[in-house]
Amino acid sequence: MTGPSQWRRRQQRLAMVGEVCPHCSARLFPPRDVCPYCGGPARISYAMGGRGTVYSYSRVMAAPEGFDNYAPYYVALVALDEGPLITAQLTDIDPDDVRIGLPVEMVTRVMRQDGERGLIDYSFKFRPILERVTG
Repeated sequence: MTGPSQWRRRQQRLAMVGEVCPHCSARLFPPRDVCPYCGGPARISYAMGGRGTVYSYSRVMAAPEGFDNYAPYYVALVALDEGPLITAQLTDIDPDDVRIGLPVEMVTRVMRQDGERGLIDYSFKFRPILERVTG
């Protein structure tokens, strides 16, 4: 269900904006009021680069209500280059290519659609890093 909290978290969900702790320099995602590493206030916005590696993953066969059209799919713990571990769905990937250590990049994708109300929720997902072909 889309509501006011979806709009408040829009920048976090679509641009991966977290925070950096001014006391210990830890980069945090999602944003928090208190740094979990040093206990100091962490209120300085920081845009994550959106790249990382698959730390762990799981294949979801029986999806929760509202996501059953997408099953089966993969959910991964992604270690961002800046340090935080985040949970996100993998997209644009062949199941045979899913592996720990896979370099990935953030993309914005449809998370789900509310057919009755016509609302579409977008969020970040991760895909394998596409190599640029030059020549």
